[in-house]
Amino acid sequence: MSTADHQPEQLYAAREPIFPRRVSGKFRNLKWVIMAITLGIYYITPWLRWDRGPNLPDQAVLVDLANRRFFFFFIEIWPHEFYFIAGLLIMAGLGLFLFTSALGRVWCGYTCPQTVWTDLFILVERWVEGDRNARLRLHRQKKLDMHKARLRITKWVLWFLIGLATGGAWVFYFTDAPTLLNDLVHFRAHPVAYVTMGILTMTTFVFGGFMREQICIYACPWPRIQAAMMDEDTITVAYRDWRGEPRGKLRKTEDEAPAGDCIDCMACVNVCPMGIDIRNGQQMECITCALCIDACDDMMAKIGKPRGLIDYIALSDETLERAGNQPRPIMKHVFRPRVILYTTLWSLVGVGLIVALLTRQAIDMTVAPVRNPTFVVLSDGSIRNTYDVRLRNKHGEDRGFVVTVAPSDVFEVKLEGYDGNVTDVPSDSTKLQRVYVIAAPGTDAAEAERTDLYITVEDPKAAEQVTKETVFNGKEN
Repeated sequence: MSTADHQPEQLYAAREPIFPRRVSGKFRNLKWVIMAITLGIYYITPWLRWDRGPNLPDQAVLVDLANRRFFFFFIEIWPHEFYFIAGLLIMAGLGLFLFTSALGRVWCGYTCPQTVWTDLFILVERWVEGDRNARLRLHRQKKLDMHKARLRITKWVLWFLIGLATGGAWVFYFTDAPTLLNDLVHFRAHPVAYVTMGILTMTTFVFGGFMREQICIYACPWPRIQAAMMDEDTITVAYRDWRGEPRGKLRKTEDEAPAGDCIDCMACVNVCPMGIDIRNGQQMECITCALCIDACDDMMAKIGKPRGLIDYIALSDETLERAGNQPRPIMKHVFRPRVILYTTLWSLVGVGLIVALLTRQAIDMTVAPVRNPTFVVLSDGSIRNTYDVRLRNKHGEDRGFVVTVAPSDVFEVKLEGYDGNVTDVPSDSTKLQRVYVIAAPGTDAAEAERTDLYITVEDPKAAEQVTKETVFNGKEN
């Protein structure tokens, strides 16, 4: 027997590109609307202005890394308030769990950036090269002639421009957009901006143009953990096999063998951006974009059959529908314990963030005792401790902060650089103020090793104050 009869089976198969056919319908129209909204928000937001006064940036949404600040319209997040960002991330995670448990992978099918940009790239590809059959013929054409080269170069140039706009919009979120645009055009921007734009341009170009469904299947972890969020009551895209099987061509006469409603036209497969056949049941690759529903409904309308052969349904209704009964109302599937639990947790985190945002003070401080040395004995025998107090003025104007200590009958306070106990803090900034606390000789605080001390900072104009507890170190007996 020749060795040719024992050729090892190949474990790797090259990717076969997917060329979805154009489809129209309510879900495809919904995806167009969502694409326009999400891309509009992404590209337009950095150019929105918000007047915050003369000393603050007027960009509505800005991640100011240089000054370690995040601005979102009227909200300003400081570095020590990172818990707001953490709370938003928790809400995003819980929201993803909530929508997945109720409606399956609607995030993946409608609003995921990979889906949105892939849809945009496919739209450009269809506009340049034609619909599915034309693109298939072009792909299978082995010879690279001028026609094919022209179409490919045109498509790739448009893809590159979209990727460049994507990377450009991203860097605009981190500095003043008009200023950065001018610097970019005149090649005066920081090299980090060009590198960031280059990376995002190429990742968008490759992910949206060439990898597409591979990102969803192999790179994204969500398909592998979504099963924990879904159950038989989750509304998802499915094929009613009890109505569609057995498949067969459209019957011309009543004498032909009975068949299901599915005429095996492959329309649902040809429009799928993931290249799967929804009739084979639930699959990890399905992103529930519902384009197969539009394609199937269109075909059912043409052959005079009821719509809904492929539809958003709950698998728990299969028994009812097989028996010819109506499925349960959608609201009964949506409002169930799991969904209510996720909604409650999501709402609690949101309410907590709103309360924290509304109740936070416009002044703040941190106290750091200077430990080298822990205390100083003055010429009159008094004991002095030194503290570095970092003051934060979140107001849009300069404020005078009054620094006091308690117990006031035991300690005296002095500020470095000032005769009294009032220090000036510039608007919307922090200031490191050195504070001296003195205990008279012979007092309990001067003689005790450690005494509790309270430092208070007050803004008389806003009637706000902050108090921090620390320790005063005296002489050891």
